[in-house]
Amino acid sequence: MTKTVKRCSWAGDDPAMQHYHDTEWGVPLHDDRALFEFLVLEGAQAGLSWSTVLNKRAAYRKAFHNFDIARVARMTDKQLDKLLENPALIRNRLKIYSARSNARAALKVIDEFGSLDKYFWSFVGGKPIRNRWPNRGHVPATSGISDQLSKDLKKRGFTFVGSTIMYAHMQATGMVNDHFIDCFRYKQV
Repeated sequence: MTKTVKRCSWAGDDPAMQHYHDTEWGVPLHDDRALFEFLVLEGAQAGLSWSTVLNKRAAYRKAFHNFDIARVARMTDKQLDKLLENPALIRNRLKIYSARSNARAALKVIDEFGSLDKYFWSFVGGKPIRNRWPNRGHVPATSGISDQLSKDLKKRGFTFVGSTIMYAHMQATGMVNDHFIDCFRYKQV
């Protein structure tokens, strides 16, 4: 008899979503490049499903120089306009251009704080917030911390960083553990 793994319901039956859930989502992340990647991807997701973005992730990595912040900050309008022709990306002009403006803002944050890692994790005191949600219906779309983070990012010139997007970013990067309490990953992360 095979034992079924209990996951958060949002992972569904899609193998890519399950793999993402099982290996990445909610794992505390302290790498500036990866934190920037999630910032761009979460912004690209606005109004879309995460599975849509996840399926385009490899194309995003290629288009945005594996999320090398300095390289993305130097991208030209011509390079960004060329990306708008790429069907493997979400071809929304504001979202594509936000990657560059966010990279430029990120470089300023790195200059001020030493790293994106120090900046982001300062909002949670350097350690993950561990919630205890029984199911999807209990997980909020925002929090007081995501409100503060969003407001501060906007003040610093970031775009596509509303409170809902930032709460999703906090979940993805492990700043908050929102695995359901009966999910096998809850205690692991």
